[in-house]
Amino acid sequence: MPTAPSVVDLENLRHDVDARVEQHLADLAAEVAAIGAPATALTDQAGVLLRGGKRLRAAFCYWSFRAHGGAAEGPERDAVVRTGAALELFQAAALLHDDVMDASDTRRGEPTAHRAFEARHAASGWTGSAERFGTAAAILLGDLCLVACQREIADAAAALPADRAAEARGLFDAMQTEVVVGQYLDVLVQAEAWGLDPVADEDRARAVLRAKSARYSVERPLVLGALLAGAGPARVDAISAAGLPLGEAFQLRDDVLGVFGDPSVTGKPAGDDLREGKRTVLVARTMAAASPADRDLVVARLGDPALDAATVERLRGVIAGSGALDGVETLIDTLADDALAALSDAELAEPGRTVLLDLARAAVDRAA
Repeated sequence: MPTAPSVVDLENLRHDVDARVEQHLADLAAEVAAIGAPATALTDQAGVLLRGGKRLRAAFCYWSFRAHGGAAEGPERDAVVRTGAALELFQAAALLHDDVMDASDTRRGEPTAHRAFEARHAASGWTGSAERFGTAAAILLGDLCLVACQREIADAAAALPADRAAEARGLFDAMQTEVVVGQYLDVLVQAEAWGLDPVADEDRARAVLRAKSARYSVERPLVLGALLAGAGPARVDAISAAGLPLGEAFQLRDDVLGVFGDPSVTGKPAGDDLREGKRTVLVARTMAAASPADRDLVVARLGDPALDAATVERLRGVIAGSGALDGVETLIDTLADDALAALSDAELAEPGRTVLLDLARAAVDRAA
């Protein structure tokens, strides 16, 4: 099976998206320097984050465009590449804010932005709280990436026929609202009572993952690609129907990796989601099926930032022993199968159809 990097590299896509992101950052750095040279620390840090990533969102958009009849070269292809860059810039903003809210220490094997700025403050001997400085700088950098993604999608849309540009821009804007609302729902679910109604807990967890991640990671990029190619409503609905279950499967895989992933591959400490206290489907199913003593352990230790390796391993054992891990793996398979079937049934052109099927498999069958 092709890996995600090899699929994303087809038709020079990764190179072209990376080049567009780098050019946007270079232009932004010059603009920032003209306002205040010390603030280029923001664009430098953005570069650290944006140099990583799988570029799957850009790939879903591009190959949906190709599968709906878009050309492999020309101004419309360039607009799709720029839309992919806008998606990557938006993801950077979402990750920056998410890392602050989760108090995460690492991202893709590097210190998160707020930790990097905190360390900069401490090393420089500046006055005030290093932690507050780091948090403030990361929030502002997230805002700057939001400005950047808006500029990039506007430039992409400018090269398209007016009707396509309006549809694509409207969807992109709606996607941003969905993610912000999803982030709030995620914060809310961390604060609400948990473990009293396992069915409701799982429903809330799935609602959060759809709004916060599933749509903007897969469904919206697929639909954007279709709109950019000029697809009609029936074909847009068909690709959307494939995208949502695939997006759910994608995020559920992230949730499994957040507990059971290999740190050398994921770039995050083992069991980091347990320390952050994430209320996922995996945790909801554990609470529903574990013994009373094991539930008490999860309640007591989930969200403890001081969890040591032994306790992480113990919690992993509870999750696996409850059947929750196997259950979520089955759910991932079911959702992925539904998505693959919908892609197979959709009216898609080659080579886009085959590449989208490969991308779908790579999005779910991954170790990072």
